[in-house]
Amino acid sequence: MSPDALKDMKTFTDLLPQARALGLKVEHVEPGMAILSMPWSERLVGDPETGVIHGGAVSTLMDTCSGGAVITHPDVAEQVTATLDLRIDYMRPAAPGKTIYARAECYHVTRTVAFVRAQAWTGGDEDRPVAAATGAFTASGRKGAGQ
Repeated sequence: MSPDALKDMKTFTDLLPQARALGLKVEHVEPGMAILSMPWSERLVGDPETGVIHGGAVSTLMDTCSGGAVITHPDVAEQVTATLDLRIDYMRPAAPGKTIYARAECYHVTRTVAFVRAQAWTGGDEDRPVAAATGAFTASGRKGAGQ
């Protein structure tokens, strides 16, 4: 994990009030890839009968993780981004009482748009995703290319 990528990612999440409110934690960062976690919390439960976290919290985790993958991509000139489009497919409820993780990869960058894939899962169950996402984010210039 590069110190600059980690610093950029922690600064990014620290500046977002919703990331702080949800307790999002940077777990791992590589250029163009990020893994974040969100601890289970009773205040985030969407269904009190089952203890399942609300889909909006999972959405915020995936959106924030995706934005982090963009700002740490080596072709992105500035560490600033905004979500243009985010599609999330919810596959199953997250296991109650467990931390939820998200991994996002920025796989293509143009002059103005970065494209991301992401997946979320509960701790100890990485092979069974809770949700998958694809998104487009603003990219402030592309380093060394004229696409």
